[in-house]
Amino acid sequence: MQDKEILNLVGAQIRALRKERGLSQEALGEKGGFHFTYIGQIERGEKNVALLNLAKIADALGVNVSQLFAYVHEEIELNETELDIQDVVSMLRKSTPHKVRLAKNIVREIVDGEN
Repeated sequence: MQDKEILNLVGAQIRALRKERGLSQEALGEKGGFHFTYIGQIERGEKNVALLNLAKIADALGVNVSQLFAYVHEEIELNETELDIQDVVSMLRKSTPHKVRLAKNIVREIVDGEN
């Protein structure tokens, strides 16, 4: 994986988590102690963010640092399908355990029905 790719993937994950929480770049910057333009540069993959800054951003988002790397795999690209999957996961994180199990069963039926 090339340097720019990982910066783009991590930046996209930060953007997705920020939007999932209804935060602007400015609000996230304030929570983490950064200027909003720095957050924008990270999200666009323009900055090679330091590990300690990633920890502060994760804390401001209320997630574990590892979640910033949840979609960083060479075989996974942030194409339209991956973004849709990310949206579904975001919705499920906000749901009750009962609704998560229900969604799981529905997805299983859809996927198994294709075979």
